[in-house]
Amino acid sequence: MQPAGDNRRVATNVEVPLRDTVRHATLSDGIRVAYAILGDPKASKRAVLIHSLAMDRNFWRPVAERLARDATVLIYDCRGHGASDKPAGPYTVELFARDLAELLDAVGWRSALVAGASMGGCVALAFAASYPQLVTALGLVDTTAWYGVEALRQWAERAERALKAGLGGLIDFQVTRWFGDDFRAGHPDIVRQSVEIFLRNDLPAYAASCRMLGACDLRAVLPTIAAPTAVLVGEEDYATPVAMAEALRHGIRNANLTVLKGARHLTPLERPGEVAAALAPLL
Repeated sequence: MQPAGDNRRVATNVEVPLRDTVRHATLSDGIRVAYAILGDPKASKRAVLIHSLAMDRNFWRPVAERLARDATVLIYDCRGHGASDKPAGPYTVELFARDLAELLDAVGWRSALVAGASMGGCVALAFAASYPQLVTALGLVDTTAWYGVEALRQWAERAERALKAGLGGLIDFQVTRWFGDDFRAGHPDIVRQSVEIFLRNDLPAYAASCRMLGACDLRAVLPTIAAPTAVLVGEEDYATPVAMAEALRHGIRNANLTVLKGARHLTPLERPGEVAAALAPLL
């Protein structure tokens, strides 16, 4: 793992897009990561947003466009996702955190508000623990430090189901976890787009990401996090329920908790205005 004080440059195209042009940064292990920057690149306020499992950088777009009115916002595809490279596993949240540190170095950012949802929240936690000097504030959305005593088995089973039968068989299970009943009925376009992104995933990379989450246990790092932290969770989220969000709020010394009434697991898509409003003061 790259030490927190290691300021090495990595080989990359460092041109910063003015609006939403996708670029690729090449990390120190040769992996290419796709990213885009929204808003004025000269803005003093900066945020980086880390997507959920099996999504891509556009997962955060509704929130990013709101924050970009007053800040520069970096969205990117984690390794194994979207337009980024999909190397063989194993993956760890610490590896994903190192990827982000190198990406920020590549685009010339010295610090930012770092927010992540679900898998992205686990990565954000690992990043804040390993690279505290790069984090001005932290956003933890529909996420957890630990999925529980059955996590290794449960996530391994999900990985194996995907490898054996494909992702199509998981759709019904996923969609009802992602969005509330009323939202699914009223926003079929967002549901359809999310399903399409999910189905485009590389199966081995998806399985490696599932196993990563099963092995993730960041409970010990919570007391070390000093950055101001916003914890958000959907009231009806049964993937990372309110109790897990409360554990984050109690474990981090400078955290507050917002429960979004009636929402489920993908609140940056289901409630982008409220998520953006909770993150904006941290800028």
